[in-house]
Amino acid sequence: MPAPITDEQNRLDREVLLDAAERLFYERGIQAVGMDQVRTASGLPLKRIYRFFAAKEELVVAVLKRRDQRWRASLAAHVEQVPDPRERVLAVFDWLAKWFAEPDFRGCAWINAYGELGPSSEAVLAEVRSHKQAFHDQIAVWVRATGLPVVEPVFLLTEGAIVTAGISGDPAPAGHARAAVAMLLGTP
Repeated sequence: MPAPITDEQNRLDREVLLDAAERLFYERGIQAVGMDQVRTASGLPLKRIYRFFAAKEELVVAVLKRRDQRWRASLAAHVEQVPDPRERVLAVFDWLAKWFAEPDFRGCAWINAYGELGPSSEAVLAEVRSHKQAFHDQIAVWVRATGLPVVEPVFLLTEGAIVTAGISGDPAPAGHARAAVAMLLGTP
């Protein structure tokens, strides 16, 4: 009889599974990736995968939740090291420019997921909305610290830059949006 699987092994296997699924979904698209491909990439048997997530939709939601935490934490770590409130807001666009220039950049994972599954999956739609609200709230904190009532324009410029860079494959929209936000903030 095989030894029982420990909690630590479950944790490690779940992370390997989420890493493999996230990479595949982001590179190829959610609907283009079958669970057999996730199995191959993760090295886990399908039976084990389905013990973690009873359906592909559950796996997609878990991938998006984990990506949200890491993505927003990385952004915050970059932005919050900047002491001046106006420069902090501009630092958002500097971080975006670095992200857009990464060789594996494929646009916004949440917008991509929404485009594929949002109309047909309430769970995915809820996760996309949750991420966008959390990102909005994060931006709002930094913008409000400037004392200027420009939260919505700044948020829309971040979102527009992300979508445009994802479609064009060009990191330049981060710089264009940064210049527009600098004008809103009255920063040279």
